[in-house]
Amino acid sequence: MIKEDTIFALSSGGGGASIGSGATAVAVIRISGPGAFDALKELLSPYPLHQNANDNAKIPKLPKPRMASLRTLYDPLSNTAPNDQSSTRNDASSTTQQRDPLDSALVLTFPNPNSFTGEDIVEIHCHGSRAVVMGILDALSTITITSTTTDDDDTNIVQHKLRPADPGEFTQRAYANGKLGLVEVEALSDLIVADTSLQRKQALRQFDGRLSRLYEGWRTDLIKGLAHAEAVIDFGDDEALDDDHDESYPSTENDGGMSIWGTIAPRISSLRKDMERHLADASRGELLRDGLRIAIVGRPNAGKSSLLNLLAGRDAAIVSSSPGTTRDVVEVLLDLGGARCTLLDTAGVREEEEEGVNEIEIEGMKRARVAARDAHFIVGVVDATDYRRGLDAVNELIQQEEGVKNAGNIMYVLNKLDLVEEKDKEECIRALQDTAKFGISCTTSEGVDDFLSYLTQQALSRVSGSGKDEFSVEGTEGAVITRARHRRHVEAAANALQRFEVLSGQGYMALDMAAEELRLAASELGRITGAIDVEDVLDVLFADFCIGK
Repeated sequence: MIKEDTIFALSSGGGGASIGSGATAVAVIRISGPGAFDALKELLSPYPLHQNANDNAKIPKLPKPRMASLRTLYDPLSNTAPNDQSSTRNDASSTTQQRDPLDSALVLTFPNPNSFTGEDIVEIHCHGSRAVVMGILDALSTITITSTTTDDDDTNIVQHKLRPADPGEFTQRAYANGKLGLVEVEALSDLIVADTSLQRKQALRQFDGRLSRLYEGWRTDLIKGLAHAEAVIDFGDDEALDDDHDESYPSTENDGGMSIWGTIAPRISSLRKDMERHLADASRGELLRDGLRIAIVGRPNAGKSSLLNLLAGRDAAIVSSSPGTTRDVVEVLLDLGGARCTLLDTAGVREEEEEGVNEIEIEGMKRARVAARDAHFIVGVVDATDYRRGLDAVNELIQQEEGVKNAGNIMYVLNKLDLVEEKDKEECIRALQDTAKFGISCTTSEGVDDFLSYLTQQALSRVSGSGKDEFSVEGTEGAVITRARHRRHVEAAANALQRFEVLSGQGYMALDMAAEELRLAASELGRITGAIDVEDVLDVLFADFCIGK
C-alpha cells in the first residue's frame, strides 16, 4: 500500500528562466517516495507498461543501486493514437506504437533506507535545456502509480499520481525519517545559500554533526542526573546510588548532610561552565553566517561612493561632484578573505543649515546615522583637502548615535591625497592621532590595497577569533553557535543549571525543584536538536528552502 506521496522536482539550475537560472549542460531531476522506482520504469519503457504487465521480459530493468546508467527516457504522453489526440495513456484503445524519446540521460537509484530522504530515490541527470527538463517534468506529472491493498480478504486497487515537491520537502522527509537532525537541516540550509568559503566551511562543520553531538552529549548527562534525582524521590537516599563515585569530582559538602546528589552536582557544575564557555564566543558564528555590515560615512564629496566602487570593482554607486548625490543607502556584498561583508555607501552628512540642503538630503542623512549605528565597522572618509571639517563631521555623527555598535571599530580614510602637497600629508595623518588611519587616492588607487588588507584582517578577526578555538568545548572544535535560536536555548539551559546549583545544596526540601531545573535544561537542549517541540521551527525553516532540496 502506498502510504506516502511520491514527489519530484528539478534539483539543480537549468531548464529556462521560469524553472531555474537558465539552460545548463546538465540538470538533475529527483524523485522520492514509494512509487519512485515504478515511475522510472514508466519513463524507461518504450511502450505502455500496463500492456506488458504480464511479460516480465518487456518491463525495463532498473540500474543497480548507486550506479549511474545511461538510458533513454520515453514520453508517456506520446503513445496516443495518431487520429485521436484525446486518447490518454491509460486508455485501452491506445495504440501500441513506440513512444517518442525524451532524452538520453544518466539514471541512478537509491533504495530505502540508504538514501538522502530514507525513501526510494531516483535521480535523472538529463540535458539542461528547457525543452528536455519540461518534457520530463510534464511526463512525471501524468504518471499514475498503482498498488493493491488487502482489507478483510478484499483486494483493492489504489492509484495515485506523482506530484511536484514543496519547498524543502526532500529535506523534510530526511528529517522525518531520522536521516538528518534539526541542526543538520539548518546547516544544509546555510550551505545552500553560502556566499563565501568561510560560510561554506562553517556550514559543513555543523552538517557533519559535531554541534548535535555536543548538545546531545550535554542532554544525556542531564538526563542521567535527572534519573538519579527521580530515584531518590521515589526510593529515598540510598548509598547504592553513589556506588559509581568518580574520584575526579569532589564530593558535595553543602547538601544538608544527606549526600543526595553525590557526584551529580559537580558534573552539572562542569556542564554549566562548558555552556558558558560555548556562549562566550562574541557571536562569531552568527556574524559569519549573517555577514558583517561596514558603513562608509563622511561629508558630501569626500569620496565615499568612489571608494565603494573601487572596492566593489564596478560602478555600484553614482559618482558626481554635486553634493548630496547619494540619498539612500547603497549596499554592495564583498567577500573579504572568506567573510561575507555588506558595504554600505551612505549619504554625506553636513549641517542642515548649509546652503542647498533639502528635505530629501536630510532624510538621507538620517539613514546614514542609522547605518552607522547598526554597523559592525565604520569607515570615515575624509577629504584630505578639507580634513578638519571632514573629521568633525564623522566624529559628530558617531557621538550623536549613542547606540553605535562597537564604537572602537572605526577607521579613517583620508582620500584625495593626490591633491595634497607632500608637506601637508603628514599634518593630515597626525590629526587622526591614535585611530586606525589610511591615506588613499581613489583616483590613482594609492594606498587602497593597504586599507583593503587591514579591513579584511579586521573582518576575519571578528568571525574567526584569534585562530584558536578558545570558546569550543574540548573535543568539539568548530562547534560554534550559528543561530540566535541556538543561543537562546543554551542560555536558558545554563541559567537553569545555575539555579540547580543553588537548590542542590538545600537538601531534601528542594529536591523536587532542583530536579525540575535539570528537566528544564534538558528540554531547552532538546529544542535545539529537534528532540522535542520543534513544529513551529520546522514550518519556518523548510519554507526558506528551495524547491528540489
